[in-house]
Formats: sequence, C-alpha cells, structure tokens
Amino acid sequence: MFTSLKTLYHQFPSKFWIILLAVFIDSIGSTLLFPFFSLYITERFNVGMTQAGMVLGLFSIFGVIGNIIGGVLTDKFGRRKLIIFGLVFSAFSTLSLGFATSLAMLYPLAIFIGILSSIAGPAHQAMMADILDEHQRQEGFGLLRVTNNLSWIIGPSIGGFLASRSYMLLFIMDAVVSCIVAFIFYQFMTETKPQNQHEENKPKESLLQTIAGYGTVFKDFGFTAFVLAAILMNMVYQQMYNSLSIFLRDNHNMDPQSYGFLMTTSAITVILFQIWVSRKIKHRPPFLIMAFGSLFYMLGFSMFGFVSLYWLFILAIFIITIGEMFVVPTSQTLAANFAPVEMRGRYMAIFGMAWLLPSTIAPTLAGLVLDNLNPNLLWYIGGILCIIAACAFYGLHIKIGKQEKFISIKA
Repeated sequence: MFTSLKTLYHQFPSKFWIILLAVFIDSIGSTLLFPFFSLYITERFNVGMTQAGMVLGLFSIFGVIGNIIGGVLTDKFGRRKLIIFGLVFSAFSTLSLGFATSLAMLYPLAIFIGILSSIAGPAHQAMMADILDEHQRQEGFGLLRVTNNLSWIIGPSIGGFLASRSYMLLFIMDAVVSCIVAFIFYQFMTETKPQNQHEENKPKESLLQTIAGYGTVFKDFGFTAFVLAAILMNMVYQQMYNSLSIFLRDNHNMDPQSYGFLMTTSAITVILFQIWVSRKIKHRPPFLIMAFGSLFYMLGFSMFGFVSLYWLFILAIFIITIGEMFVVPTSQTLAANFAPVEMRGRYMAIFGMAWLLPSTIAPTLAGLVLDNLNPNLLWYIGGILCIIAACAFYGLHIKIGKQEKFISIKA
C-alpha cells in the first residue's frame, strides 16, 4: 500500500500536491459553513426559505459575473495573485456575513461577495491545467474529486459542532481557513501561467482585447456545444443537493439524517473508487465517457420517480455517483484540452457556466414542478434531459472526437 502511495506521489509534480493540500483545507472551511448557511439566515433573521433562497440566488447570479471577469484577469495577469486575492477577500467577506444585523444587509453583501468571491474560480482551474500534462489530467482531476469528498465528510461534522454553540464560530473558522490557504499559496506556489513562445514578439494585449477574446471562445463551436450539453446534464445533477431532500421529505417521509446518509454514501463511494475509475477510463474516448456518465445520471435520477424503498434510494445514489466519477474529471480534462494555452482562463470561465448556471436556475425550476405538478415528473424530465445530453456528447464524439487534442487524453 505504501509503495502504491509513493508511486502515486511521484507521478505528479510537487505543485500539484501543494494545490491538493490547499484545496482540501479550503474545502473543509467551505463545507463547515455552507450546509448551515440557510439555517443561519432563517434562524438569525426569523425568515422563511423563500427569503433565504433569494439571498442564495443573488450569490449564484452575481457569481456568474465574477466568473466571467475572473477569466479575463486570469489570462491577463496570471493565476497566483488572483487566487491569493480571492482567498483574502473570502476571509473578510465571510466575517461580514456573520456581523450582518438585518436581512436587508445581506442583499448588497450577496451581490458584492458573489462577484468578487467567484473571480478566482477560473484561476484555480487554469492553474491545475498548467501544471498537469495532458496524460495526467484525468487522474489529477480525479484526485481533486477525492479531496473534495473527503472534506465533505469532515467539514459538516465540525460545522455542526460549532453551529450548536454559535453560528459566528462558523464564519470565524472559515475566515481563518481562508487565511491559512492564502499563506500556503503565497509561501509555496509560484506563478504557473505559461509563457507563449511567440509572446515576446507580439504587442501586449490590452484589457479590452482580452475581454473581446470571449468572442473567440464562443466561436469554438465544439466547446460551446460541450458546455451547453454539460449545462443540461448539470441541471439534473444539481437536484441531488437542492430538491432531492425536499422531495424525499414530503413524498417519502424521509428525515434529514436518512438523507444525509445518502450523501455520505456518495462521498465514500468517490473516495474508495474514483482513482481506480479514473485510471480505467483515461484511455477511453472522452466524449463517449461523458455520454455514458449522462446515461448513469438518467438511470439514477429517474429511479426517484418510480421507487419508494430506502435501499433503492441508496442504489439510485450509487448509480448517480458512478456517473459522477465518469463525468466530473473527464469534463474538467476536456475543458483544459479545448483551451489554447493563452486563453485558459477565459475557457475555464465559460466552462464554469456549466456549473454556475444550473445552480442558479435549477432550484427555481424544480420548485415550480414540485409545488404545482406531480412531484415524480421532476425525475422523468431529468431523465429526458440526461438522454439529450448523452446524445449531444455522442455527437461530439463523432464530429470532433478524433482530433489530436482529445486523442492525446489517451496517452
């Protein structure tokens, strides 16, 4: 076992392990706060989930804007400084949320924080793409998934302990964690932005020209189609963390603890099998892997509309998690391989839309279905969307799957 771990360690550059450590620590900070933020809003300000949802929606909507700005800044100024700025800002902004004295104060804070806290997102993704060779990305992003899931097992447990004493402790702890991670990046990470060989002979690109570069991204029709298909797929995936708990509570009398066990089952499955799965699929055509992952989503999410036994809910989550282990590292690898070196930040920003837009739209649309129609219809619609996404990924496999930048994933 130790030999295997040592071999795994030497497969990747040291910077990768520094990032992985930083991500793990930062994710613990996020996961000890995030699951309890809605509870904080409803209890502190004595409001319902509608008002809490509006605040969370503002974070997501303006996070989209911050993500787009971050893509430009990542390509223009580099990764490291932007990441450090994002972490330090996150520390102070988190504390400001804890000191808010009225719900009205949260609305402007959500807009301001939503924009600035998302600015560093593309820089994180671009830095990972910078330091990993094409043949390392599938496994590297798989390890990142394992790290995130480990934090989801640890963070909420700490958060629950702190929240039972004072919600303010959650904000303080998250701020401290952000400062620790900022120090790690400042002390141990250097800038990773690659220098283009022809860059020195070219006039420097202005900020406006860098912004205009988004036009080039959208003209990459293969990439745009890939992102649109991913948005459809993630509209369904988002339900696991938004409407599923409400659906199971209202239609199957499931308590929060039982729902929490379903999420823990998913996290443990990823921790145990993600590295093995990543190694098995890295030699396969990536768009086909995305299509298969979408079909696993289709099967797993559709089951919620048909079954009513708890062990079948566990089976559904297990099937969804298999799809997740296919989809998440492969999609990150594909996004990195689509992107020209000098445009990684902007490509990663648009790829970020595949997660940000569903997180903004999906809860509202799901709520309309759950409140006004047959609740099972939500899962039937989800299954159809996953089939459409799978067909789109298969079409991309036929159309561009043999291009060198995608075949190189097999190396």
